Amino acid sequence: MTLKNWQRSSRHELYHRDTANKENKITPEFERSAQHSDDLKIDESFTTSEQIEDLLEAVNSLSKDEAIDILNNALQYHQDDPNFPEETRSRISNLLNNKQIEEGVEESLKKEATIIHFHSPYPDVRGVTDPVDDPTIPAETIRAYILGIVLVIVGTGVNQFFEPRMPHIKVHSHLLQVLLVPLARVFEKLPRGTFKIMGKRLTINPGLWTYKEQTFVTIIFGITQNLAYVNDQVYVQRMTFWYDNKWANAGYQILLVLSTQFIGFGLAGLARHILVYPVERMWPTCLSTLALNKALMGVDRKESINGWSITRYQMFLISFVGMFFYFWIPDYLFKALSTFNWMTWIAPGNFNLAAITGSVTGLGINPIPTFDWNVIFVLTHPMMTPFYANFNWWIGGLIAGCAVIPAVYWSNVYHTAYLPINSNKLYTNKAQKYDVKRILSKGVLDEEKYQSYSPPYYTAANLVVYGAYFAMYPAMIVELVLKDWSVMSKGFQSLFQSLLGRIDIKMTHNDAHSRMMQTYPEVPHWWYIAILLVSTALGIVCVEIYPTKAPVWGIFFALGISLLFLVPIGLLYSSCNALFKLEVIAELVGGYALEGKGVALMIFKAFCVNTNVQTIYFARDQKVGHYAKIPPRATFRGQVIGALIQSFVALGVANWQISNYKGICESDQPANFTCPSQNTYFSSSVVWGVIGPRRVFDRLYPALKYAFLIGALIPVVFLVAEKMIPNKLIPGKVWYKTSPLLMLYGMVMFYAPYNLTYSTGGVYVGWFFMHYVRRRYTKWFEKYNYVLTSALSAGIAFSAVIIFFAVQYHPKTLSWWGNNVSKAGEDGAGNPLLPLPKEGYFGVAPGNYPI
Repeated sequence: MTLKNWQRSSRHELYHRDTANKENKITPEFERSAQHSDDLKIDESFTTSEQIEDLLEAVNSLSKDEAIDILNNALQYHQDDPNFPEETRSRISNLLNNKQIEEGVEESLKKEATIIHFHSPYPDVRGVTDPVDDPTIPAETIRAYILGIVLVIVGTGVNQFFEPRMPHIKVHSHLLQVLLVPLARVFEKLPRGTFKIMGKRLTINPGLWTYKEQTFVTIIFGITQNLAYVNDQVYVQRMTFWYDNKWANAGYQILLVLSTQFIGFGLAGLARHILVYPVERMWPTCLSTLALNKALMGVDRKESINGWSITRYQMFLISFVGMFFYFWIPDYLFKALSTFNWMTWIAPGNFNLAAITGSVTGLGINPIPTFDWNVIFVLTHPMMTPFYANFNWWIGGLIAGCAVIPAVYWSNVYHTAYLPINSNKLYTNKAQKYDVKRILSKGVLDEEKYQSYSPPYYTAANLVVYGAYFAMYPAMIVELVLKDWSVMSKGFQSLFQSLLGRIDIKMTHNDAHSRMMQTYPEVPHWWYIAILLVSTALGIVCVEIYPTKAPVWGIFFALGISLLFLVPIGLLYSSCNALFKLEVIAELVGGYALEGKGVALMIFKAFCVNTNVQTIYFARDQKVGHYAKIPPRATFRGQVIGALIQSFVALGVANWQISNYKGICESDQPANFTCPSQNTYFSSSVVWGVIGPRRVFDRLYPALKYAFLIGALIPVVFLVAEKMIPNKLIPGKVWYKTSPLLMLYGMVMFYAPYNLTYSTGGVYVGWFFMHYVRRRYTKWFEKYNYVLTSALSAGIAFSAVIIFFAVQYHPKTLSWWGNNVSKAGEDGAGNPLLPLPKEGYFGVAPGNYPI
């Protein structure tokens, strides 16, 4: 059905109707007709002039009442949506409140209604997607599968191989997207012969490489960016100086990895109604992926946007090459530009100055902290994250770094002043790094060794991080129940009704992109349920036939925790790019439930954390397919194949390294394959599983448990304040963009081992691009913003690989002031505030440690 025919056949409830828009193209003439509406910025990639009349009719055929109905529905639907542009909200309100709707005002009403109903209410989405779809464009082709599988193998193999290295090298998906294009061009040159398989005629070369094929392959290898959480567990269980579990063979590993990976996939399919299809689930992390594919595949028309006339591809190429060369400076030639702790250079021996402003071991309270895009980007993704979220994170980090952590440290709360201020390492009561192997005998806690050694102690920043974690979990549930209960309840009702067959899953979401997707057959629920059941069965077999000491009920307990937080975490990540993880709650609950069982705790964490994270990642990639109009069943098959191959490749590389790579995971490994994340994984299993949280948090840090109560109360206090404080003092738009939950997330994210250095630069960049440019230069933002951030990330990824093999694999040290000054003095030393007491230890006396 064309747009013109749709307009003729259905003129009511335009914001919430079912339809499919095919073969419509946006043209300069149509955009010029929208000159009275600043927010009507139509993207021009993949366009021709074939459907000018249809799109002009989309505006002209709307009556005033229909346009008003669309805009009223939009305002109501996005009432508390912080991603809905404030300028659009104000403009629509002014138009609707204009009692005398003259000709010019009526035209603007229609144009605002058209862009919201036929494209997207978000300029971010409009800049990387098309308002039309052509279902005849191929996506799931043989060559797409071949290239996808090859890139999954390459991406997973390289990423897994370098994951145990410090620092590790990662082949970013943006780099694979760039490499995909020339590989696809090779397939375009192949003969176009056909062959039959099961009566179906197929070809390796159906013609020109398409945007949908590019995106489909991106979905297949997108899974390689997130290695399975349990891969670290393979090293920990197999290495002789850790658990040395001889029974942890290939069968055990395959069962564990497939189970934890595909349970997440099954849950993602069932959560589509809530996490993928609603229009307000914008998924900021998807947009740079789509923008890069559009730049690589699109043919832009010559135009001038705010004085810029270069195409997306030219923007990508210039930025990519520029960042490739620039990254050599902060990463190798002049490292002080990366860790720009300039205030500590003034007085290198000043401990207090280093502790507060230092970027190495300090808190990083520094207004000009770095000139390294990798540092700016790595945690906050400032050109993808909505600015309100980025700012809330920074405020939380600022509160922790300027008030909470210093108060704990300089007051010597829980003996923290005897340790460095900001570290995620554990320490003994003699301020030495905690060696968990000294309290074990055959992987089990040796009470005598423990009493003669020390309990584990945390630094001030680490205690605040744990306190923020404990507060964050209940705050997440309470805040989202208070703010998003209607969204969650509608989603669950829709899921329940579709499971019972009472409604068609395709008919429950009616924004422009969902209507276009109605053309394609949906994935039946039973496909996902079957994967969920089989994966759960594999997990049960794993813990039953191998001596893991993990009870079957532990799997369901872990999955219950994962399910409890799945929707809140998914809603937050899909709207504001904040990915809350469950490691701490899994360690705490699992540690109490499975005390003394280190391996059982690791398995509990795998089912709790990995399934939750994988669900979120699978849902994110499904949104990529949704935006790009990839048939849902093609997305399903691509994700299954990608995840399956990734699991086996990663296990193969990990086991090869363990058996053949000399010195792997040892502290003096010549190529720095020292396994930092695996060490942390092992230490956590000992502290939380073998020693147990009862000894640590009940005895050493009893006040931390009150953080759970504080976290549950904080959202309530904010809600009461919002209701009681007059709107004249604090406008409503401030309240719905202020989130104590995101502030807690900032406290968690930016300390131990990081610091505010990794946030401040991101706030500056985020304000400029995601606030100022997004509001003032919307067309520039739509066309270039996500292309630019993709190019910078890809440039760093490529540059990092070259730098590693050129000057780091066989180290070529460049020693001079610009590379040494950042770690000189107190900031580099990481000294404590206080010396040890005269007894030679702090805290509980030896022999009386908590039991």
